[in-house]
Amino acid sequence: MGAATLIELLKRHLKAHGFTYAKVAERLNLSEASVKRMFSRQDFTLQRLEDVCRVVDLDFAELARALSDEQASATHLTVEQEQEIVSNPKLCLVALCAVGNWTLEQIVDLYAIPRVECIGYLAHLDKLRIIDLMPDNRIRPLIGRTLTWLPNGPFQRYFRSRIEAEYLGSSFNRPGELFLFLNGMLSTKSTAELISRMRRLAAEFSEMHRDDLGLAFGQRVGTSVLLAARSWEPKAFRTLRRKQVRRSRGRSSSKSSLG
Repeated sequence: MGAATLIELLKRHLKAHGFTYAKVAERLNLSEASVKRMFSRQDFTLQRLEDVCRVVDLDFAELARALSDEQASATHLTVEQEQEIVSNPKLCLVALCAVGNWTLEQIVDLYAIPRVECIGYLAHLDKLRIIDLMPDNRIRPLIGRTLTWLPNGPFQRYFRSRIEAEYLGSSFNRPGELFLFLNGMLSTKSTAELISRMRRLAAEFSEMHRDDLGLAFGQRVGTSVLLAARSWEPKAFRTLRRKQVRRSRGRSSSKSSLG
């Protein structure tokens, strides 16, 4: 078990439940500076860790289980798992809700899926090892929020054929919306750094999702982020290249783009 990850989970729990360092310090009869230093240096005794957990009414064993769940989360599915999910729209919907930490009650309250039918889909997802269906129909996701789709796999093909045009068909001018299309010429090193930063942003999005789980369901809204990067030039532009340039580009390993 990684101590740094455990403490990071504890910090997220504190934030989600409105606990500042000052409030924790007051409950533990310590100075705020001491608590800040304890978290920044990750300088915790087991007793002090349990004390902080008790302050926020969090069982230490529960925190350890949360860490275990996070570390065990799958980062991708098999072709068979992806294909099974996208083959049934209701199963796909329930799957997205389930891995998004919805409860059974929240799913059936919002969508016209009978409770018994929804439980059946959850049981199927349990069989596929997408979730663990726990006693009282509690849902424990087995895949991470930063799940990577298989290249040209069922999810990607489903997105391109049915969702891509709908998602991008917005004017993106309302509050909480943003559309950016950037173009330039980057080195291999810069491209690698860009992709690394995009992965970090995806991880931060996942953390925000977990942090906001402490809010009431009605205070949250479904939000989707599309991140992509590739070496690309529109086909209409490529056909305007001089033939000699097109041939040399085909022989060269260098990549150019509209810049």
